[in-house]
Amino acid sequence: MLKLGEKQTLTIVQKVDFGVYLACSIETKDEKVLLPIKQVPEKAEIGDELEVFLYKDSDDRLIATTNTPKLMLHEVKRLKVKEVSKIGAFMDMGLEKDVLLPFHEQTRRVREGEEVLCALYIDKSSRLCVTMNVYDYLSTESPYHKDDRVKGVVYETSDNFGMFVAVDDIYSALIPKKELYGDSINIGDEINARIINVREDGKLTLSIRERTSEQMDIDGEKILSEIDAYNGVLPFTDKASPEIIREKMQMSKSEFKRAVGRLLKMRKIVITAKGIKRA
Repeated sequence: MLKLGEKQTLTIVQKVDFGVYLACSIETKDEKVLLPIKQVPEKAEIGDELEVFLYKDSDDRLIATTNTPKLMLHEVKRLKVKEVSKIGAFMDMGLEKDVLLPFHEQTRRVREGEEVLCALYIDKSSRLCVTMNVYDYLSTESPYHKDDRVKGVVYETSDNFGMFVAVDDIYSALIPKKELYGDSINIGDEINARIINVREDGKLTLSIRERTSEQMDIDGEKILSEIDAYNGVLPFTDKASPEIIREKMQMSKSEFKRAVGRLLKMRKIVITAKGIKRA
């Protein structure tokens, strides 16, 4: 069976002026595909086996190539945007024909020249296309463990869940909403994160914040900087509402309280009726 979007080893069953026809075996000539003459190795003969990739040409005909594409069916890789058109974006797949990223498969509008994480699939018209909705194509078999540091790219955001990340462009991960606190992260951004949990299904839960003890030091320095920015007195305390703290400090109320407590213990701040100031 000829497999669109995949590499497979096929047999030369017929030679013509413009190339050779390949089939699954010398006996099965009813289903065959053309390998153009410029792709045919020298001295190739009927019965020889060749490893090829199958895709469709500009006339929507199945065709073989000995070139290796930048991604195979159901794989996830970063591809460069060659051109943005009325129907979507054409991506450089490493073949003579670019592959389409339809508008409805874009999680954000892409720009010519940028690299985008996407997965290769076959659409309803039996054509190869790519999608930025890579969730179902990512692996859950990562080599990572709790507290490992990882790098990844944000490929989707959710008001309910948080930000979905492809670690190493391969592994499925999530930064929960509670770990974000107003951090300015967008689809396509690369992030450094810490694994806070490896779920039973293999998916990774990430945090862009440090361990509690380390994060308290970072948050404490931020509080001191904000005190200076407010001319010496931060105009609220750890009694303020979670919404105000999140808006002004990009921290949860519990993180703010921990950092304030640490600074008080170190005698770096004092709390007054007006707010918090340096000691």
